[in-house]
Amino acid sequence: MRSSLTLVGTLWAFLSLGTAVASSTSYFLPYWLFGSQLGKPVSFSTFRRCNYPVRGEGHSLIMVEECGRYASFRAIPSLAWQMCTVVTGAGCALLLLVALAAVLGCCMEGLISRMMGRCMGAAQFVGGLLISSGCALYPLGWNSPEIMQTCGNVSNQFQLGTCRLGWAYYCAGGAAAAAMLICTWLSCFAGRNPKPVMLAESIMRNTNSYAMELDHCLKP
Repeated sequence: MRSSLTLVGTLWAFLSLGTAVASSTSYFLPYWLFGSQLGKPVSFSTFRRCNYPVRGEGHSLIMVEECGRYASFRAIPSLAWQMCTVVTGAGCALLLLVALAAVLGCCMEGLISRMMGRCMGAAQFVGGLLISSGCALYPLGWNSPEIMQTCGNVSNQFQLGTCRLGWAYYCAGGAAAAAMLICTWLSCFAGRNPKPVMLAESIMRNTNSYAMELDHCLKP
């Protein structure tokens, strides 16, 4: 089974898969932001959180120690986080599609040409740019009441207060940077150029086929 990728292309395919998996995993895990509320650790992503307060008996607040997503898109604490959810999700989806095609190129001959590889690299750059934009939008939501309650009521846009950024945020940003810089560059050398002999054979085959069909149509 012959690959349609060069040696550099094979490296690009596996690196593309790694960055896509890393960014997508970070997107779904609620460990972008860490804080505390009612003496319990609390963590957030863009659309999920771990540990949240509910009204107990006597109208007192108790912490439910479990992770889950918000009940609806509108329930996400801020408009910035809603935008971040959409933009980052689109970027992760784009990176996953390119990574899947790149891995298939390792097993299928003629699937990825030199020009196709460069186009896929451009798509990776856009995907990484979308994820980076999501990471840039994330701090704009730190002034929402829900985040302020977790961060000592002193947080604001680009000011965390008593909270701290989580490893998933850095992982998403790092994967996006790798996709934009390294994967995009490697994609320029990923695909194989079609051999001139193969091109000539293909052209002759198509020409002969067309001639036979034309001759058949013109026969009385």
